[in-house]
Amino acid sequence: MTQSIRWLQDEIADRMLQKLDIVKLDVRDILVTPDYPGNHQAILAKRFPHARIHSVIEDGSSRLQLWVVKVRASWQSIFRGVKTSSIAQLYASNKFDIPDNSVDLVFSNLLLQDLTDPKLFLRECWRVLREGGLVVFSYLGPDTGKELRAMQCGALQLKNLRSPWDMHDLGDALVAERFSDPVMDMEYLTLDYKEPKLLLGDVEALKLANANSHLEAEISNLPQKLTLEVVYGHAWVLGKHLSKSQDSVAYIDVNQIGLKTRTDSH
Repeated sequence: MTQSIRWLQDEIADRMLQKLDIVKLDVRDILVTPDYPGNHQAILAKRFPHARIHSVIEDGSSRLQLWVVKVRASWQSIFRGVKTSSIAQLYASNKFDIPDNSVDLVFSNLLLQDLTDPKLFLRECWRVLREGGLVVFSYLGPDTGKELRAMQCGALQLKNLRSPWDMHDLGDALVAERFSDPVMDMEYLTLDYKEPKLLLGDVEALKLANANSHLEAEISNLPQKLTLEVVYGHAWVLGKHLSKSQDSVAYIDVNQIGLKTRTDSH
């Protein structure tokens, strides 16, 4: 997402944090993915002042923005072991550059719609989260930009979201990846536009259509509003070290079973 939609990233992050108000969580380490760019790190540092914050930095950040994030992370890492990586690395490998069982909270804002297979992302979250950890996320659902699809205009080269999953799909995926107590909800946001070029700028920033500098002149019936379906969710990592899952069957390691003895009196 580009600078023109930065306000949306900040607004959704605020709403995600509001939803965390009722959650009790002891946080030592946080993974922010993606960080837009460094803004979320600052917000979470205020909310969790004693936590180390590891960042996956958004592509397209300016040199100054990246420098500020790197300086902040490098300064912290001298004493606290903070790590940073790029979103391009995540797209290429579907892996986070941090060890197993190393964070208590994964905070992911408006990312999943850009991933080919969100299950791989959830699998990585499970890997890096500690026992009792929490993944919190938001993403754009399949109804996003429905006004554009209704136009049936060849000049506007629409792109499908890489992951057009609704909240029920994601909820099922969380359960399949062994997360506990998933909570999903959704809301529609409507953006109104006075000028077509503003709408087209956001459409491009949201990756809903290919860039076309002449598009405004070619299309006369552009809508004056754009609907965003924003899906929110969170789920816990519980019993991580007690069981392993294979073919939908849970197997408990015999070494993890505690034995209780009883002495009968006669």
